[in-house]
Amino acid sequence: MYFWVLVKVALYSLLANKLRSFLAVLGVIIGVGAVIAMLAIAAGAQSQVLSTISAMGTNLLVVRPGQMGSGGVLTGTRQNLTVEDAQAILAEIPGVSRVSPAVQGRCQLKYMEKNTGTTVQGVGVPYLPIRNFEVEKGRLFTDAEEDRQSHVIILGPVTVSNLFAKDEDPIGATIKVNGVNFQVIGVTKAKGDQGWFNPDDSGVMPYTTAMKQVFGLTYIREIDVQCKDEKDLTPTQDKVLALLRQRHRVRPDAPDDVEIRNQADLINTASTVTRTFTILLGAVASISLLVGGIGIMNIMLVTVTERTREIGVRKAIGAKDRDILRQFLFEAIFMSGIGGVIGVAVGVGCAKAIAYATSFTTVLQPRSMIMAMLFAVAVGVFFGYYPARRAAMLNPIDALRYE
Repeated sequence: MYFWVLVKVALYSLLANKLRSFLAVLGVIIGVGAVIAMLAIAAGAQSQVLSTISAMGTNLLVVRPGQMGSGGVLTGTRQNLTVEDAQAILAEIPGVSRVSPAVQGRCQLKYMEKNTGTTVQGVGVPYLPIRNFEVEKGRLFTDAEEDRQSHVIILGPVTVSNLFAKDEDPIGATIKVNGVNFQVIGVTKAKGDQGWFNPDDSGVMPYTTAMKQVFGLTYIREIDVQCKDEKDLTPTQDKVLALLRQRHRVRPDAPDDVEIRNQADLINTASTVTRTFTILLGAVASISLLVGGIGIMNIMLVTVTERTREIGVRKAIGAKDRDILRQFLFEAIFMSGIGGVIGVAVGVGCAKAIAYATSFTTVLQPRSMIMAMLFAVAVGVFFGYYPARRAAMLNPIDALRYE
């Protein structure tokens, strides 16, 4: 019963000065809306970064040759990785599910009167599953085609659009790669440009064909290693490094002659950066919520001054200090609570509008909405306590005499 009396008094106080109350609540609305929208933007950025990394492959270790040089001066990249190294990793290290050697280079692709320069990769059969490629049309090449050094190639969707007409089916067509005929057997699904490399604008062929008949290489550019479990990445990395040092006969006091990139380290680094970005955006948006709290405090101080005689009357008929404190504190919380509810709706609407109007992804999290609401209520308590305390401490005789 007492609670509903507080609600009625608070509503009466807000409706008695509609414009002033609206302006006070508006600060909280903007603050809560800004917090939710900014956190949605940050969560969307984190989601995009992690999805880009996941598109590169899951549970992945990438082994590449180390740099040559001495005295801090690098003179080039070593040529020390072989197909036998890849086979040894798969055969001798437990916890490894797939391994693929890989070579890469820029090639000129030609079909009829059209041609385009693109990146061509020579890889093993497990490469596409390791790197999370999916075939939209056609098929993958087989182990037999790899062994026979067959002239088959799988193209990315951008490369297909550069070489073929819009309605033309590329499957089965013969194209030239650096002047050598290759049959198109598949087209991969679009993965999106990754900045440093666009997998949609590339071609993939068996590494045996690429090494012997396209690039003329005896060493491979990298070895992609997929572990069975994400927890195995770091232990497997150490075992791969030890195995390659043994195979390459590297002295114990000599530096490593290969570099291993651990996908888990990349994800952790990206998560740390995006987490910092989230904290920064949330902190900036929270400033507007604090400003809204100051507005509520200002309005409540004015309200206490205007209702001084009312406070005197209440105390004269038996109201205690804690009753006056609760009344004015509840009014402050009531205003911030209304502002918080409306602010959540505004924040959700802004986040969806940003995602609709731009190519940027926003991710709404229930946790951020609850946090913003609780923060809004906390602002009401914090900034409403002083005016409420001031009202409770008024002397009833002085309050009755106030004009």
